[in-house]
Amino acid sequence: MLTTPMTTERTATDPTVITKTVFFNASRETVWSFLTDKTKLGTWFHLSDADLTLGEKYSLYRIDENGTKIPQIYGEVLEMDAPGRLVTTFCIEPFGDRSTTVTWELEEAAGGTRLHLTHEGVADAAGEATGRMLLALDAGWDEHFARLRESVAQ
Repeated sequence: MLTTPMTTERTATDPTVITKTVFFNASRETVWSFLTDKTKLGTWFHLSDADLTLGEKYSLYRIDENGTKIPQIYGEVLEMDAPGRLVTTFCIEPFGDRSTTVTWELEEAAGGTRLHLTHEGVADAAGEATGRMLLALDAGWDEHFARLRESVAQ
């Protein structure tokens, strides 16, 4: 069962909030499609059986060597204002039944798009494993964004 992320006041200097800013030489609409379209999500993040839709739950997975779907991330789309803002809950196995919140904001920038990601609630979801989870998630976002840059450029 997925629980609503805890709502606590966070500031830009909160050491348990992950923030990333990435620039793309593509329109906001193009970048948005890579965040929400099931086919494009699979090119840089994880596979999905459905497009992300406002108010709907989502599940992202990988396929193992036996062809079995292995859940990676699941949650619900809380806000969707194309092509500028997407907010989802984000749950992974180590969080148990607790979720975090990921906010994606896309802005026009120098002929392309600036994407700003904020990942909140990790400390509430990870508990004593917060430090380890922050390191893993931070590295994971970097890897995914490198693949997103490649996918968007094709």
